Amino acid sequence: MNIKPLKLKRPRLLILGCGDVGMRLLPLLRTRFRVFAVTSNPARCAELRAAGAVPIVANLDEPRTLARLAGLARHVVHLAPPQSHGLRDRRTRNLCAILPEGARLVYVSTSGVYGDCAGALIDETRPVAPHNARAQRRVDAERVLRAWAIGAGASVAILRVPGIYARERLPLRRLEQGTAALAAADDVYTNHIHADDLAHIVALALFRALPGRIYHAVDDTHMKMADYFDTVADAFDMPRPPRLPRAQLETQVSPMLLSFMSESRRMDNARIKRELGVRLRFPQVGAALAAMAGAPLLVK
Repeated sequence: MNIKPLKLKRPRLLILGCGDVGMRLLPLLRTRFRVFAVTSNPARCAELRAAGAVPIVANLDEPRTLARLAGLARHVVHLAPPQSHGLRDRRTRNLCAILPEGARLVYVSTSGVYGDCAGALIDETRPVAPHNARAQRRVDAERVLRAWAIGAGASVAILRVPGIYARERLPLRRLEQGTAALAAADDVYTNHIHADDLAHIVALALFRALPGRIYHAVDDTHMKMADYFDTVADAFDMPRPPRLPRAQLETQVSPMLLSFMSESRRMDNARIKRELGVRLRFPQVGAALAAMAGAPLLVK
């Protein structure tokens, strides 16, 4: 008698906010999971399906559309940002209402929750001190998810992410427009992560993160903001931006850009290497940019 081997069903994974990073994540997980990707735009369904996901049209701003997600998957990656106003993340609250007990979730937050650290080197034990509503919404989302995890017997890992870059995500237009940067005396430390490395960190966190743990999803670079713009300009043979004192620059840039220019910190990434086993493909921004400058731009 021939006995056919049992076909084990792949576990289900739900991705919320499947944009650029989510699309980079799909190839890493689609053979391990049956992936369901939520989009509020029906026009994206064909793209998501071609990438190996089952598209689901739903909107985190509209709780009634989320009913079909209830209990759908016990593995969840939450990449969706909060709504653009208020101090609470209503989207994350709506999501928690339909998540199953015992789920395992990875949430991609922001390094902005720390506010200004005056250039200090910080690890994950640093208390949050958000300086604007955008960061306050992220702190709210983190707290809501941790409370949900405790009540639901679930596991949540929080990745605090700085500026994400890739060949298609560089400030080339800003350089073309000649937007000024801060003078050296006023410049601030910023942190970076390549989009591919971030996707890899998310995938590892899904399997290896400790419950309730916070991780800095950053590379090894400690670079000031204007120096980053100079490095991009040099790599792509463009003029470096002019540098101005903060008082003068405040009248020329948007409030959002000014808020980024008002926070300085250096983020330690030892925990992702020690606990998640992360090996960065792009540990240093300078080397990554030099490689990108010789590569063709992929138009999506």
